[in-house]
Amino acid sequence: MTVVMVTGGSGQLGGALRRLSWPRPVEVVAPLRDELDLADADAVSGYLLATGARAVINAAAYTAVDRAESEQAAAFHANAQIPAAIAEAARSADVPLIHVSTDYVFDGGLARPYEVGDVVAPINVYGASKAAGELAARAIQPRSAVVRTSWLVSPDGRNFVTTMLRLAHERPRLRIVADQHGRPTIADDLAKALAGIALRMIDDPEAPTGVFHAASEGETTWFDFAAAVFAEGALRGGPVPELDAIATADYPTPARRPLNSRLSTARLTRDYGISLPPWRERLPDLVGAILDRAPLNGA
Repeated sequence: MTVVMVTGGSGQLGGALRRLSWPRPVEVVAPLRDELDLADADAVSGYLLATGARAVINAAAYTAVDRAESEQAAAFHANAQIPAAIAEAARSADVPLIHVSTDYVFDGGLARPYEVGDVVAPINVYGASKAAGELAARAIQPRSAVVRTSWLVSPDGRNFVTTMLRLAHERPRLRIVADQHGRPTIADDLAKALAGIALRMIDDPEAPTGVFHAASEGETTWFDFAAAVFAEGALRGGPVPELDAIATADYPTPARRPLNSRLSTARLTRDYGISLPPWRERLPDLVGAILDRAPLNGA
């Protein structure tokens, strides 16, 4: 039995990693916050040794993008200081680290998908804190894979798909941003990709390290993504609100968003033979899982 430590086990991605059918027998250990202080490198190292974990997947993060603008210390603690401590523990225990990051480390100014080597230039506090976490992970534990992803969605918690399905029951008309471009990522598919990276790094000390991008195949905008979600909901008897396409400038938020969040996943496919399925193919299952799990009409 191979033991893999997952941090952030109660989040969207952590939950997907815990329920994943791994390709070989794996025990996932995912300590809760009150069980392990992730900011304490010695404590994390001790946990790794005690459990016999052979890799760490860090899915813990502060993800409140707008709130981070006024909670900078909290964002940098969770997204930079904690990854540094986890990386120190992984190096001490001599286990590989897979650290999850974000498309928001980029400013969105390019007219093409971002490659792993493109210049990092975040335009909000959340992105800056995640960029700092990337640097810490790579500098402290050279045997690490930083995996950037984008527009993560799952049946769990609050994300774009669950929010749209809820709002469909609450409002007859919605204004959706149409000039931000990206690749939605299904959490279950990302979890499978991370598992593949982790197991390869466990088995092969020479497995590729550095920065990778992982996102579901297919580009879209928030507006078109919302339309696709409502179309799937309608097939299950859900309401379809009227949609108004608006520009980012028409929907001001505390944190600026990049207009281009498209990530090129070429390196992940080249080095690990991994590509995520198209989000449009996986959307019916996702919407069905959300609607089957709980009513979204306030009942």
